[in-house]
Amino acid sequence: MASNRVMIAGGGIGGLALALTLHQIGVDCVVFEAVNEPKPLGVGINIQPNAVRELFDLGLTVEDLDALGVSVKEWALVGMNGQEIYAEARGLVAGYQWPQYAMHRGEFQMALYRRFVELAGPDAMRTGCRAKGYEVNADGTVTVTLETKSGLIEETGDLLIGADGIHSAIRAQMHPTQPPIHWGGAVMWRGTSLAKPVRTGSSFIGLGTHEKRMVIYPISPPDPETGLALTNWIAEVTYEDPSAHEKVGWFRPVGIENFIHHFESWTYDWMDVPALIRGADTAYENPMIDRDPIPTWVDGPVVLIGDAAHAMYPTGSNGASQAIMDARILSAKFLAHGVGPDALAAFNAELCGPVSALILRNRGAGPFGLLNVVNDRCGGEFDDIDTVVSADERADFMAKYKSAAGFARDTLNAAPPTIAPGARVGG
Repeated sequence: MASNRVMIAGGGIGGLALALTLHQIGVDCVVFEAVNEPKPLGVGINIQPNAVRELFDLGLTVEDLDALGVSVKEWALVGMNGQEIYAEARGLVAGYQWPQYAMHRGEFQMALYRRFVELAGPDAMRTGCRAKGYEVNADGTVTVTLETKSGLIEETGDLLIGADGIHSAIRAQMHPTQPPIHWGGAVMWRGTSLAKPVRTGSSFIGLGTHEKRMVIYPISPPDPETGLALTNWIAEVTYEDPSAHEKVGWFRPVGIENFIHHFESWTYDWMDVPALIRGADTAYENPMIDRDPIPTWVDGPVVLIGDAAHAMYPTGSNGASQAIMDARILSAKFLAHGVGPDALAAFNAELCGPVSALILRNRGAGPFGLLNVVNDRCGGEFDDIDTVVSADERADFMAKYKSAAGFARDTLNAAPPTIAPGARVGG
């Protein structure tokens, strides 16, 4: 009955990273993607050094990633008066053996898509197929039901990977009593504008307080003639009124005037925030949402990865990175345990608990929690940050987050490859 393959529901970053890795280790797979024609949607993301390492091990090069974005040099938090709270080097500048990249999410996803189709052939990627549910068969195989423009169809395979995002139908069937999507009161408006890079020229900047903040970072090198780089920005406001979500759009385009009044006074000698926002062609409004952790990501021959398993607030810039790590670690379990439920169980045992804890840590504002501390102690404005939060306290806060997120520098640099060069299932 089975066609001896791994079926992947979802052609996002996690699903495609898994598909590429399975091809690398000699495992047949097919990807079912809901959209009819993949397009480069979204705005900026950061890929942390632990995930960039995996991309290099997949065969992507520095030139490939440079064509998609820029290597990040610094991560910085700035208070309401424009003064620095905390800054640290990132990527190669910080001593990692691999860079950190900021890039356009959609362009990165399309690069993975094109690479997989080139390597595995067009038949390995089936678009216009949305997963609706699954059934575990008596012989241990699994059948997935797919919605297509021609109606419902069924496909059967040895394993099913639910990489179908925060609204995952696979997860909903696996955990039918799960709570609804969780919203903590924050609304984000996201866009890209042309602007001159500041600080190091490739800095990730968090500016403001818990109630109102901006995230700003370039996702392209500056134009040689104008000096302007495509710059990703996120404007965020947290509402106390729990009913405010009823007025919030879900990933909809909105006019700048809908929200810029929150940030009109944010002008500094190094950054004009209102001008940056007004420089965008389009802004997208969406709530900051995640899902409560679940006790398991596995149901026999079915496993969840990426946002289907652990949708989290983007405060740590590690959602895409964790999806890539999921793909690589799951594939390593196939090498160790064979392509079957034992590998899924081993993957679940290693990651479900720690990543579930990371979901909750990100709800506490993740690394941006330092802004909360400063806000609580001085309202976000200060003359000397050391009198508000000591240097040791700031460094300890960030070290704990990086360790929890899996990209503590020395630990990562010393770790062996997730998948040994040339490793093949059965090889």
